[in-house]
Amino acid sequence: MARSLKHERRLLNADEQSLVEKTHHPALGQLPEPVLTELRKLVRERRDRAQTIAARQRRELRGKAAPQGVRAATGNEGTREKRDLLAAALQRLNKEVSRREAKAARDDLIGSAKRALELRRTAGSNIPQPPSGRTANEGIKPKDAPPYKLRNPAKLGAVSQHNKNMQAKRDSK
Repeated sequence: MARSLKHERRLLNADEQSLVEKTHHPALGQLPEPVLTELRKLVRERRDRAQTIAARQRRELRGKAAPQGVRAATGNEGTREKRDLLAAALQRLNKEVSRREAKAARDDLIGSAKRALELRRTAGSNIPQPPSGRTANEGIKPKDAPPYKLRNPAKLGAVSQHNKNMQAKRDSK
């Protein structure tokens, strides 16, 4: 579910708000790798803390745990929303990390393929070829004889003419 910046500001304190703002689109793509790793760690810690507090408040509401603060918890909606905001920020960070890893792997693969092609091109003519070994001879030489004919040339069209005559005889009946 998309949340407005105004909604985020209402739920988060100033420190958390500055962390979450760095996870939004234009700023996220420009973060260097070490800052991204540190930010991921901090957001994960904040999300875990909010998750723990929300679970404790839920137990207090059900009567399973004694109230920890001055007053007993009356609801945990705000803490749950805060946890969800921090979880969404962590998801954005994880996606960015996996996107960068995939890009690095793709670039590495392209680089190694180019290096392999270059090595192959430079060593192309220098590769020793094994000797060809035994080869086939030219085979049987054809005889100088006239080609074989199946039938007498004088009777070449006799069969087809016979078929035409028989068809005409049947058609006339």
